[in-house]
Amino acid sequence: MQRRAFLAFGSQTALFALAAGVAGSHAMSAHEESPFDLEQRVASVIAAYDAQGNHRTGTAVDRQSAEWLATQVRRVGVEPVLEPFTLNRIDVRTCYVRVADRRIDAVPLFDAGFTGAEGIRGILGPLGGDSDIALVESEPPRLANTDPVQRDQVEEARRGPHKGVVVLTRGPKPGLFLLNADRFSAPSGPPMLQISSSEATWLREWAAARSRVTLVAHVGRTTMQAFNVTAKIAGTNPALAPVVVMAPRSGWWQCASEQGSRIACWLELIRTVRSGKPVRDCFFVALSGHELGHLGIDPYMKRHPELQRRSHAWIFFGSDIGAPRQPNLIHASDEGLERWGVAAMEKEGIVVNAKARHDSIARGETGTVQRAGGRFFTVACASDVYHSPADRWPESIDVANLARYARAFANGVLELSRQTI
Repeated sequence: MQRRAFLAFGSQTALFALAAGVAGSHAMSAHEESPFDLEQRVASVIAAYDAQGNHRTGTAVDRQSAEWLATQVRRVGVEPVLEPFTLNRIDVRTCYVRVADRRIDAVPLFDAGFTGAEGIRGILGPLGGDSDIALVESEPPRLANTDPVQRDQVEEARRGPHKGVVVLTRGPKPGLFLLNADRFSAPSGPPMLQISSSEATWLREWAAARSRVTLVAHVGRTTMQAFNVTAKIAGTNPALAPVVVMAPRSGWWQCASEQGSRIACWLELIRTVRSGKPVRDCFFVALSGHELGHLGIDPYMKRHPELQRRSHAWIFFGSDIGAPRQPNLIHASDEGLERWGVAAMEKEGIVVNAKARHDSIARGETGTVQRAGGRFFTVACASDVYHSPADRWPESIDVANLARYARAFANGVLELSRQTI
């Protein structure tokens, strides 16, 4: 079935699937319903999320997606809150590299320098040489963080003498795989343009010939608001430390698997915990600003300082949950939460492929929790389309596999929420 047909199917079934979820939320747990019901909900959520467009932070799509997600939370009987934060959004105007008589359009690195409309001109050559503009390659994405963090060519180029940098983005196959802007709040380095690795052979030939090139990384800035979507389900004993569930919701492109899978799991947790009468308070946050140095986590922490001080556990959905034919990685802050996560996954027949050391550097927004001394558990999967425009519904999603993860952690978090010691 082609994507258009899938989207039509998704738009027609979304209301039915979500309505069924609301109607059934008081009558059955995630254990009792049929697998088909959960798969329908998961598919409808991701089809709708994908159809919204490019989920970059602070854009019209990002805001509309926040409102849509709040509506989904409300439909399962929980009142959402949109919590705003401010950012200085980058608006791409003209970004390209011109070599001889060819222009290659590109995407700037959002946490490096920029040029004026006229760009910069100079000799293209290898990193570290005497060329004006360096040609480098990014590191392909890894499921496990390197610990300690290794400096790659992009990081070396930030500190180098070059006036500009062309980055050939590497992934599991040739293509454009964008880098997150981890230094968005404090940019560093010369202007850098990201270009598909399918151009690698051609550009290397021109670099070897020390050809003159033009690099243009011209952008504007707009002060905008972005929104974290939050919710709370009150437990019967608010004196107990709460459980917090986090899922980033913004990113490059449609990011159907990277972020859509997290959102589908996050919504399923809300639905299950809502109908399950938790003992502990449960907080839920879907964070914007993920691709821009995890901008959304700090304002959330400032609005909820009590969570940083006394949470029972933070559960974080990493990227590409249940991606087709891909291994997973779990990371827990301690042995107790690791045993909990493994048990929750095994109940649904999910094999744990890799475990990070308890003291290794945490992924994404969980790093803030780790630095504050909080307990956490995170799960993520590898992907062939991570940060690629090919991360689309339905090709990048294994609905049945994702549904197993959603059920595993919905029931697992409900169990955590009922712990009294």
